[in-house]
Amino acid sequence: MRISVILPAKNEAEGLRRTLPALGTCLPQAEVIVVDDGSSDDTAAVAAAHGARVLSSPYSMGNGAAIKRGARAASGDVLVFMDADGQHDPTLIPRLLEHLEQGFDMVVGARSAAGQANVSRGAANAFYNRLASWMTGHRVADLTSGFRVVRAERFREFLHLLPNGFSYPTTSTMAFFRSAYPVAYVPVPVAQRIGRSHIRPLRDGLRFLLIIFRIATLYSPLKLFAPVSLGFFALGLAYYGWTFATEHRFTNMSALLLSASVIVFLIGLVSEQITALTYRRDS
Repeated sequence: MRISVILPAKNEAEGLRRTLPALGTCLPQAEVIVVDDGSSDDTAAVAAAHGARVLSSPYSMGNGAAIKRGARAASGDVLVFMDADGQHDPTLIPRLLEHLEQGFDMVVGARSAAGQANVSRGAANAFYNRLASWMTGHRVADLTSGFRVVRAERFREFLHLLPNGFSYPTTSTMAFFRSAYPVAYVPVPVAQRIGRSHIRPLRDGLRFLLIIFRIATLYSPLKLFAPVSLGFFALGLAYYGWTFATEHRFTNMSALLLSASVIVFLIGLVSEQITALTYRRDS
């Protein structure tokens, strides 16, 4: 089983000085690919000095873009994704690979509450996990963890779905669940990152809100649209009952609410069909 380790890195020279030697010790035969996402420091030089294969971008394209570039270039049967900032311990990779050998197609290193960057990030991730668990019907322990191992053939099926930004873990996880590829979660400790995080609360907070809608539309749109449709229908019916009882008439607002419920349901139905076509695999 050939293994390729992919590390997206932007200004992570210090983190790589700690991560790459540890990788070389625990996985000496693995292909190590560092995707330099337009760094302004010595990221590429440090990676090359430690024997890693370096893919450099002339400008920053995003974490997801780096993941896609690395996945396309990797030669291994199994892809290992981890951060270059020192948070992920390379000695834990064999533990994830053990579960892969048990028949899983993706194994994710799940962080505990103590492993979250801060309280707000932890609360947001807990919400995403609950939402994803409801959507899939399976327990999702850490939807946004970037520490994972996957079968390369399976992962490349969904490269066209992955965004260039920070939500590649969410998209890939939901894509695997949708396609009935088994996913496992293994609890892992997370160290304090080296350097400054590239996530900005205001800018990326708005992007993370879109993750909620991506979860729904990537897995089962009707699970999102059907309750909204039902809510409009119940509101319209209740408003009609009140106006009929008080004014003995059917109002325009009742018609609008009931019409909205039908429109939202039909949009969900069409979205469900589009989603099914998106995940169709031609033999």
